[in-house]
Amino acid sequence: MIIGEAGAAARALWGDVFDTPGRVYGGGGKGGQFKMDPEELSAVIGQWEDLLDKIVDDGEKIQDIVALSGEAPGKDPASGGYATTSSDSSLALLKQNESMRKYVQEYIKKLKEAQSKTVVTDQDLSDTFKA
Repeated sequence: MIIGEAGAAARALWGDVFDTPGRVYGGGGKGGQFKMDPEELSAVIGQWEDLLDKIVDDGEKIQDIVALSGEAPGKDPASGGYATTSSDSSLALLKQNESMRKYVQEYIKKLKEAQSKTVVTDQDLSDTFKA
């Protein structure tokens, strides 16, 4: 359960991750390699593209938060400190979101390169067996 104001804000943005845990992906073969058939690879690429869409959507929401977080609710020092802390936190969240977006974009690129190589290899092998 998420508690506190920051937790409530995170829950409003992404929901409670503990109420609806997602599927966990991972693993791999020896030396960081893995094997899968073309259909599985297409499905995995689709899952990563769906994740990228969610990260981009979250980034847009976070940018809205960043735009509003620097405004103090009052003119006293405590309000100014609150606005600074809120702005710093929002900017850190935006930076993390951008980092995740870049990582996922690069991973999708690598998966698509692997998919292209698989298709070319399969075509070359099938040509070998043609009369």
